[in-house]
Amino acid sequence: MAQGLPDPPPAAALAAAQSAGSAPGPGSAPAGAVPRRTALFGLWTLTLINLFNYIDRYVISAVLEGEGGIKQRFSLSDGQAGALAIGFVVVYAVTSPFFGTLGDRHRRLGLIAFGVAVWSVATALGAFARGFLSLFLARAVVGIGEAAYGSIAPSLLSDYFPKERRGRVFAVFYAAIPIGSALGFAIGGAVGARWGWRAAFLVAGLPGLLLALLVLLLTEPRRGINDPDSAHYHHPNEPSRDVVASYRTLARNPAYVLTVLGLTSYTFALGGLAWWMPTFMERVHHVPKADAGFKFGALLCAAGFLGTALGGWLGDRLLSVTKQSYLWLSAISTLAAVPFAIVGLTSSTPGVYWTAIFLAEVLVFISTGPINTTIVNVVPVELRSTAMAASIFTIHVLGDAISPAIIGFVSDVADLRTALVVLIPLSIAIGAALWFVTALRGEK
Repeated sequence: MAQGLPDPPPAAALAAAQSAGSAPGPGSAPAGAVPRRTALFGLWTLTLINLFNYIDRYVISAVLEGEGGIKQRFSLSDGQAGALAIGFVVVYAVTSPFFGTLGDRHRRLGLIAFGVAVWSVATALGAFARGFLSLFLARAVVGIGEAAYGSIAPSLLSDYFPKERRGRVFAVFYAAIPIGSALGFAIGGAVGARWGWRAAFLVAGLPGLLLALLVLLLTEPRRGINDPDSAHYHHPNEPSRDVVASYRTLARNPAYVLTVLGLTSYTFALGGLAWWMPTFMERVHHVPKADAGFKFGALLCAAGFLGTALGGWLGDRLLSVTKQSYLWLSAISTLAAVPFAIVGLTSSTPGVYWTAIFLAEVLVFISTGPINTTIVNVVPVELRSTAMAASIFTIHVLGDAISPAIIGFVSDVADLRTALVVLIPLSIAIGAALWFVTALRGEK
């Protein structure tokens, strides 16, 4: 798996995506959805791009350490190495609202192609860095390109597929996250070991230029073509609301606000785990450094793919039971992850803690597709890119951008196990509680 593209998603998700569209494209009567082949081509293209999105994001982690690595080449401290990641996250979060606003007011395909090209070129330029500053700037620009893509692509998918299939569609799209992250580590490590870290940046970045051109072959559907009967529907000929009014509308939408706050708490936990778990395994369980990183990465990839695919399929199937199925499923599965997380962080038996961590991650990742589907479904169709951008900003600034530091501070006061046992299950539980409240409000 490490050297190739991901396996196709489960048959249930694929079958759902293939049955997804039946409506005329732009310029036709909005009686149905986008033609099936058009929608499927859009889904697989955007998913492939999302895969490279995460390869480019995490390739640097694989070439930081070791003989001939970036830290050794530029004599970087751990603080400087960490700042490379922080610079990316901050730029990614801060520029997302800007692209979200553009995505709701202009043609989305051009903006997506721009974003893919920018992050690909920036990744490749990392190969020519001459020191910390030039590498920091290159990684920061990667954040700009990914902000354009991350905030706009979900809006496009929403117009390719009807509501009742979006859970599975988003599951396919977001399944690229754990697989792309794992491939970033694997490709970076393999290429870096053979040809050096500069080659790793080139191999990860340059293919994105072809993907940027591929975007231009997609069809841009009319906004809201799958939501003509929605109270949120906004005809494209009507004047768009201004930026301040757009964010005011989102802030006054309880379903949106509570869903994003729950996702923020969830992201806080996942960000803290991703940063500290290899160190935790090495420090507490004395797992060798190489084994700790590889095992946790493989576990994350498998659990993320399985949980994301399962969540999208179940969320859509349960729509026949309740219109709040995405929120109920996310809340229940996330809450169920709490005891497994506690066991995984407190047990001293390898077979127990590895199994518990895997089950906790599967349960947590079940919410990935349903929650992102909820975000685009509960806002006006003309604000979907803005809503995704505001979500990206919030979950990173208040989530995984600060959780590693907070966990580290608590670890300094107590110890790492205490910090993780207290903060990770608590954050997961808070996210579940907020989604329970949102689901209950929606049932009224």
